[in-house]
Amino acid sequence: MHRRIKFLLCLCLVLSGTAAQGADPVKYNVNFVPSGSKQLDNLMKQTSALISLDKKLPPAPFALIGRARTDEKQFTTVLHSLGYDDGRATITVDGMSLNDPALLDHLNQLPDASQAKVRVTTEKGPLFKLGQVSINGLPPGFKARPGIRAGQTAEAAPVLAASAKLTAALRNAGYAFANVSPPYAVANQANHTLVVTYTVSSGPHVDIGPIGFAGLKRTDPNFLRRHISLRPGQPYSDTALQDARNSLLGLGVFSSVTPVPADKATNGEVPVAFHVVEQKRHAVSLSGAYATDTGFTIGTSWEDRNVFRHAETLTISVAANGLGGTGTTAPGYDLKAIFAKPDYYARGQTLSLSAEALKESLNAYSRTGFILGALLSRPITKTTTISYGPSFISERVDQESVTRTYVLLQFPINFTWNTTNSLLEPTKGHMISATITPTYPVVGNRHSPFVILLGTGSVYFPVERKAWGVIALHGVVGSIQGTTQFGVPPDQRLYAGGSGTVRGYAYQTIGPLFPNDKPEGGLATDAINLEFRQHITKSIGVVPFIDAGQVSAGSAPFRGKLRVGVGLGLRYYTSIGPIRADIAVPLKRIPGGGGFALYLGLGEAF
Repeated sequence: MHRRIKFLLCLCLVLSGTAAQGADPVKYNVNFVPSGSKQLDNLMKQTSALISLDKKLPPAPFALIGRARTDEKQFTTVLHSLGYDDGRATITVDGMSLNDPALLDHLNQLPDASQAKVRVTTEKGPLFKLGQVSINGLPPGFKARPGIRAGQTAEAAPVLAASAKLTAALRNAGYAFANVSPPYAVANQANHTLVVTYTVSSGPHVDIGPIGFAGLKRTDPNFLRRHISLRPGQPYSDTALQDARNSLLGLGVFSSVTPVPADKATNGEVPVAFHVVEQKRHAVSLSGAYATDTGFTIGTSWEDRNVFRHAETLTISVAANGLGGTGTTAPGYDLKAIFAKPDYYARGQTLSLSAEALKESLNAYSRTGFILGALLSRPITKTTTISYGPSFISERVDQESVTRTYVLLQFPINFTWNTTNSLLEPTKGHMISATITPTYPVVGNRHSPFVILLGTGSVYFPVERKAWGVIALHGVVGSIQGTTQFGVPPDQRLYAGGSGTVRGYAYQTIGPLFPNDKPEGGLATDAINLEFRQHITKSIGVVPFIDAGQVSAGSAPFRGKLRVGVGLGLRYYTSIGPIRADIAVPLKRIPGGGGFALYLGLGEAF
């Protein structure tokens, strides 16, 4: 018995020693012989297991051979995907073929300090073109646009994507149950063409049937049916279903919406059920921002998302402002309530009613006021909206130790054109806004009515893959017409300096000044901001920027003393938007201004 145990132990030691010797990792380097096509060479390197796993997992000799065999098959797929259907890639290790039976022993005997030389040689062969493209089974009168045509390079991606394009086109044309088979391709070696055939099963042409909702707890289903543009009896369309889904999500009541059409038609109609998950009715949020000139702003809000079962929202917010700022003289507050009713007398039109009480103490002026407003907002197109409505302002404003009471009636009209792809972190598109605000002073000094004209615009240009580098440009121009500089209440005049105009200069300090260097405010302003937003990693970025702007006492913009600020920002990107920290300095210091300014907040500066 003891002899048997001793024999087994010796055998295990011998086997473990052999396994350890065979499992020693092999160091290697990979050399791709240029194929003559940069696109092909780059794609092969990107898909190579030999390259991607080299530093992560050094292989044993047999594993190195396995990786090379996998890459040979993968490279053939890459060649075919780019239209080189006769192409092949060959891999050798130290000049030996992967099928050489002596290769494994050769790798096992390599000295520890040596590297195996892996060489990849590509023979592209002729570039294949698409020959005849056939689509069988299309319904009568349907014009197919698969996105490919005879004569173009026989790349795999567009050939494969054509099936999905045809299916989507058919389902958007009323064929809810249409299916298109994967392409059947035959290579003609004689003339280097690829003949492709698709087979269509269109099914019947159907309409939208009854529309239902599943998962509702509080929301009125009849309101939802009126809200969406989808109607029973209209031709079936996947796009129409997705538009209805997006419209329901836009109400802010649901956390998810999934349209589920029935799997068969009834009397030529397909019933559709929207499976929804309602958000919690009430929500509490916190907000905060900091700038050296305006200080800390800390706020909280409470929201009811579905007041009367028709997606009405009531938001009550409380904020403290002016805490510790160099451009403020005392803390202030902002109490606000907003009630919003969607689809007010017309689909897509929203009525907003607001009441606000505020107090702010700035170097330019101090004011305590109460504001009531009503606003109608409606889309003109998918990217343009118009909003308008009256507002009532009652306030006491102190400037230069003179306190006046103002009662103002205003009727702002705003037009916005927005094609950006994000609210907090736009990387492409533009947003242009124009606002006209006729104002009639009911009570106050110099009762002349006036009009405030204000235009803003932002545009974003991605300059790197995945928008890791973005050039962002923002501009603002404003003018007040109809009265003199001091015929306008101080809080309604135009100012520049600080976040939103020219960073580095204290809030509102650009423009005409009183003898004690306090801001007067003007009748015209203009400013421009340029940023380069650069990702360093997925979650960290830097933003160099330059701002310039001016304010004049007259009503003509682009006059006055131009002020320029420069700075650098740091970004930490999160799922809800970037956390922003900007530090800026003025190129020329002015009375009442500091040598630098710091700005903290959520979301980009513009």
